[in-house]
Amino acid sequence: MDTPMPRSGRHRRGIRIGLPVAAAGVAAAVAAALLTTSAEAATPLPQPTAAPATATAAASVPPAELQRRVAGALAGDDTAGRTSGKTTLSASTGTRTATVDPKIIGGTTTTVTSAPWMAQLWYYDDRGTTTESDDLGFFCGGAVVAPTKILTAAHCVKGYNWYKYGAVVTGTAQLPTTTSSGGSDLHGGTVSLPWRQWNHPSYNARTIDNDIAVITLANAVRATPIRMTTSGDTTSYKAGTSAKVYGWGRTSSTSDDVSETLRTATLPVQSDATCAAAYGADYVKGHMVCAGKPATGSDTGTTTACNGDSGGPLVVGGRIAGVVSWGVEDCVTKGAYSVFSKVTSYVGAVYPRIDDTDISGDHYADVWMRQASTKTGYSRNSKGTSLAASESWGNWNGVNVVLQTDLNWDGYQDLVVRESSGGDLYWEHYVASSGSWARKKLADNWTSRTRIVVPGDVNGDYLPDLLSVDSAGVLWTYPGKGNGTFAARVRVGGGWNQYDTLRGHGDFNGDGRTDLIARSKSNGAVYLYRGTGKAGAGAFAARIKVRTYTNKTYNAFDLVGDVSGDGKADFLARTPAGKLWLYPGTGKAGSEIFGTPKSLGTTFKQYDIFG
Repeated sequence: MDTPMPRSGRHRRGIRIGLPVAAAGVAAAVAAALLTTSAEAATPLPQPTAAPATATAAASVPPAELQRRVAGALAGDDTAGRTSGKTTLSASTGTRTATVDPKIIGGTTTTVTSAPWMAQLWYYDDRGTTTESDDLGFFCGGAVVAPTKILTAAHCVKGYNWYKYGAVVTGTAQLPTTTSSGGSDLHGGTVSLPWRQWNHPSYNARTIDNDIAVITLANAVRATPIRMTTSGDTTSYKAGTSAKVYGWGRTSSTSDDVSETLRTATLPVQSDATCAAAYGADYVKGHMVCAGKPATGSDTGTTTACNGDSGGPLVVGGRIAGVVSWGVEDCVTKGAYSVFSKVTSYVGAVYPRIDDTDISGDHYADVWMRQASTKTGYSRNSKGTSLAASESWGNWNGVNVVLQTDLNWDGYQDLVVRESSGGDLYWEHYVASSGSWARKKLADNWTSRTRIVVPGDVNGDYLPDLLSVDSAGVLWTYPGKGNGTFAARVRVGGGWNQYDTLRGHGDFNGDGRTDLIARSKSNGAVYLYRGTGKAGAGAFAARIKVRTYTNKTYNAFDLVGDVSGDGKADFLARTPAGKLWLYPGTGKAGSEIFGTPKSLGTTFKQYDIFG
């Protein structure tokens, strides 16, 4: 390893930051209506007997340790996606000889006010030996897409233990500098612990394909999130569209020095044909997008992403359209372009990572249920195709609705609960700082509500919403504010009391928007209502019949998100005899919406409430 960088932070030596290695010729990169009050205090609901173990563990890493990780990474000279000493992979595609070196030259400095969502990802693994040669330290960029969620590149995440060795800095345009005590000066930024990590399951380290990932933080940050573009977006990718890339990467092809201050550059989006002509088979249409004017062969006249920008966002119209993925070595080879992961193609896979029902912290949506005879609540953690043993949450008598959600998007599982007597609605949420659960009343007397649903973000503002059907069959949306409060309700439409089941959590057709599943009382027909990302009457598209399940086939359903962990929302159905089936989502609409069902067990007749 190189010696630690000077405290001034200038002329950092050997920071080859955040770029993966792949094949030759391709490289581097580049309340009012709902929130009511009551004069009488409601009887407190039973509280869970214990918080999830991972919640306590996530809050246990002290800030000093995170500062140490940042300081260690500052002195690092490794590249994300490649450990020290590993040879560069090369490709046999065409005659190109440039080394693949996944990694802003040109552009201007900018402020955190202009890009409040930017994040710095620092990774430092001190192997504990007497030599520093086997230590691992590198840096990547990222973007805050929810209070605890960082969107970045898979080559910055895959194969690394971010909980054990990582730190994420937000709220500053400056890179940290080392201090005399061996710590780091964050220049007004905030350092957070990476709690969970996910990368696209089909990420290919050789080709740098499907290069997208999400890091979940142990605490919510104050940084203003930026939204991803939507599935099916074509406008952002039209040739000539103006896009902005952000990062702290190299500012010259002839020096390893990175920028002390956040920089941005404007790049024109290029067509797939142009990108494929430059990179051949290394460019994967539909998964990648390239941008910029063709490099000139030198810094002069070239504007491009470079080493150190990996994982950062390419922004079009205020939304993330790309994630810095790869480009040519040293970034300025004549005719080269910066290559980005095409976010519109990955929204369906990423969305379940942003709004999940994961109790155990392993990126699988888990199941909460109540035993009818004892009124004991239980959670069972998903293992992908099976459920782990039950974990007791204590006595949950006196309630008739329990729904799994995360209304404040702090990364911890919440519950929305309705009392049997009086119908008051409460939000039960875990507070990591105190290690305890808190409760907040959401509404008075919702006894007449025939359905209550917490499907996630309905209106496209990246904040979890709440739905209810009143006694007249009218469906209402309560736009969430991200803190357990809601704006005035918005009418969606009538006729919803024709369904005996209305469930939703996640995206079933792969477009990154929240959907609903409804079953007809009269004939058991099951319908998909695709979300549109809009509020009011246009919140859901026309229904599509996807199955017929009468009450004799299944008498209970549960939708908690991505149980199988493949990036698609799944469907749970219980037979009258008590057998629970997992229907894995396919990401398609129509009769092919679910894959082959898998049995989760035969003892589920005993439960009367599913979360």
